[in-house]
Amino acid sequence: MWARRLFRVSLLILALVVVGFATRDWWLSALGRGLIHDDGPAKADIAVVLAGDFYGRRFLTAAELVRKGWVPRVLVSGPPGMYGVNEADAAIRYGVEKGYPADWFVPLPHTALSTRDESAVILRALKARQIHKFLLVTSDFHTGRARRIFLAQERAMGGGPEFRMVAAPDEHFTAGGWWLNREGRKTAFLEWTKTVTGVFGI
Repeated sequence: MWARRLFRVSLLILALVVVGFATRDWWLSALGRGLIHDDGPAKADIAVVLAGDFYGRRFLTAAELVRKGWVPRVLVSGPPGMYGVNEADAAIRYGVEKGYPADWFVPLPHTALSTRDESAVILRALKARQIHKFLLVTSDFHTGRARRIFLAQERAMGGGPEFRMVAAPDEHFTAGGWWLNREGRKTAFLEWTKTVTGVFGI
């Protein structure tokens, strides 16, 4: 009896492994899509680009929102950067080198080192500027978590401006193929880890 039960359990595990392997592209893609919340652009008072993108994709996506007429300016979040250069200053210089006018961008220097702390700094800055609607630009894999953090921060502050998430493409992560390269796997693992631990306030 015990041997028969063990055999059945082994068959079940083997079947699950086979099915999981055969459908891996589907469920791995679903894991990638589960991180993303992209509302797309709409007219707003300003765009806000979150820090933490070393390839400039977030910044360039935000700059294009100005060029296409969705917003008049971009608020550039600026935590401490490498070699004593604030990230907002480095990003704006990068944008100017790419041909975007410097007066499109407003630096917001701060010392926040997490999205949660960054959201508080940004929302206070937007309140001081009497912003009613903004576009929040970040990497696609970061959009879902960033949106939840900003909504929670607005609730904690007793309200805040309306916002839409705008996803920027990432250098290594794509929802349909993040598992095909090392950096994509690291990105997905870290973002899901932060997503799960964030539920418990960690």
